[in-house]
Amino acid sequence: MRILIVEDELDLQEAIADGLRIDGYAVDTCDNGEDAYELLYEVNYDLVVLDLNLPKMDGLEVLTKIRDEKPELKVLILSARSSVNDKVKGLDIGANDYLAKPFDFAELEARIRNLLRRKFVQESSMLLWGEIKVDLSKRIAVINEKEIALTKKEFALFEYLLLNKDRVVSQEELIEHVWDQHADSFSGAIRVHIATLRKKLKAVLNYDPIGTKIGEGYFLSEKSDNENA
Repeated sequence: MRILIVEDELDLQEAIADGLRIDGYAVDTCDNGEDAYELLYEVNYDLVVLDLNLPKMDGLEVLTKIRDEKPELKVLILSARSSVNDKVKGLDIGANDYLAKPFDFAELEARIRNLLRRKFVQESSMLLWGEIKVDLSKRIAVINEKEIALTKKEFALFEYLLLNKDRVVSQEELIEHVWDQHADSFSGAIRVHIATLRKKLKAVLNYDPIGTKIGEGYFLSEKSDNENA
């Protein structure tokens, strides 16, 4: 999942971004409201962590624009404005959650997981696909009680394919959601990661679960689909 952190306290911005990258998220950052609005116009993010006290454009104005133009985008306000009135105003404008500073990073992680889970999975943090169980909170994939050793990027790719398992996902979409703003779409990195993910999954499933539709992208295919192909 790809997350935008909008925070003008650069030390805090960096700490949050580093922590979420360790969790396996693709993270972009900016420190003012105008840049945030431009990025949100250009990139299809899964979630935004939004400060309110921002230069150039206030966070509530950014939130208002988000709700007008991208009503499905998840927004978590992270702000030093901690009064009930501030929280009510932010939630009424359209924030999905509101966390006041100072905060515990573990709580921020849990709230982000909850918001992203609501978007795709609703009630459970566990994805079941064929013989594989994928725990989104622990960020592990398991088959027959044995964990599959996936890197963070491989897990992120597999997670996104699972969450969109009923359709073909283009390479451009995977780059947009699994890599950050520094990714080079022409580097071939995505093909390398897909190849290693395929190899690891095939080793435990005894078939290649990732199909390729030439000119369109990648899709998941269960064993029965392969047998009938």
